[in-house]
Amino acid sequence: MKKMFLVLTAILFAGVVMVNAQGGGGGQRPPIPERVKLVMEKLEPFKLDEAKKTQTDSVFTQAYRTQDAKREEMRAAGNQDRDAMRAEMQKINADRDEKLKKIFTEEQFKEWKEKIEPTLRPQRQGGGGGGNN
Repeated sequence: MKKMFLVLTAILFAGVVMVNAQGGGGGQRPPIPERVKLVMEKLEPFKLDEAKKTQTDSVFTQAYRTQDAKREEMRAAGNQDRDAMRAEMQKINADRDEKLKKIFTEEQFKEWKEKIEPTLRPQRQGGGGGGNN
């Protein structure tokens, strides 16, 4: 009986560890400074001068704050409509991109949109659901 209890406990523990490792631990986003740091690291090949780095950091910080506030506002209102959420995020990203166009060269902005931005999107785990990304 004691062995059975230990085996079940071990299985339960392993299940919890696997769920958390697969991102099932609540879907928390990293803090804004970590997200901005990640973006800025990915933009290092642009070799931005200090003024442009500061401007870019500010644009991303503001965009992430606005996104987080909008998500919280919609959740607090009980709105779980993914399409509405996606539309709001697209508006915020469009505003961010207009600001980035004033900082980046045309080539840098094109590289941002085609190569860097897609790497920042959350990757969904495989499995059921079959939803569109």
